[in-house]
Amino acid sequence: MTSQTKPIELHYWPTPNGWKITIMLEELGVPYEVKYVNIGKGEQFEPSFLKISPNNRMPAIVDPEGPGGEPISVFESGAILQYLGRKFARFYPSDERARVEVEQWLFWQMGGLGPMAGQAHHFRQYAPEKIAYGIDRYTNEVNRLYGVMNKRLADREFLAGDYSIADMACIGWVKPYKNQGQDLDEFPNLKRWFETMLARPAVDRALQVGQEHRRNIAEDKDAQKVLFGQRARD
Repeated sequence: MTSQTKPIELHYWPTPNGWKITIMLEELGVPYEVKYVNIGKGEQFEPSFLKISPNNRMPAIVDPEGPGGEPISVFESGAILQYLGRKFARFYPSDERARVEVEQWLFWQMGGLGPMAGQAHHFRQYAPEKIAYGIDRYTNEVNRLYGVMNKRLADREFLAGDYSIADMACIGWVKPYKNQGQDLDEFPNLKRWFETMLARPAVDRALQVGQEHRRNIAEDKDAQKVLFGQRARD
């Protein structure tokens, strides 16, 4: 397994996407340094951050010991998980069949669970108008996706069989299930997985990173102006 002598620089804010990477780094046990990106204050638009994350979203990493011994920056949480999994040869199998299993569920989260749960959060908590159609549409879609996970976990402990980056990607988006209008008692297999994940010491440590910085965006109108309604910038 590859060793890491210099800390990986993690540009981070304590959100479901940010948690993916603190979980991976804590599970790997490699040194990392947190660089907080206060998304409620617009720090994601700073030129220095845009150089490594042109989509003005965190998380992003800078690995000073990248390929060939040269620094490399990586943005997009799924890409970061894959990069770290390949580099350290853990939680992301090299066997093609096993890797496909992991990738299916990683991209399922990136394209489905995360965006749909995010929309549920928006319409249920942040939207200035309570639009019934939006609330119902995304609450129901998250419910459907929870059902997909529940069926998948009926005969295996983790989403791809063995514990992997797919599980790390999903847990942060299930953690705020109440804000998504969901009841885990309706999904016993998912609930068992959820409790198993939260019981992992590395996951527990990872979810604590930056907790002192978390604020209730639903009550922060200035942060909402920064986060919602963004358009293209020059």
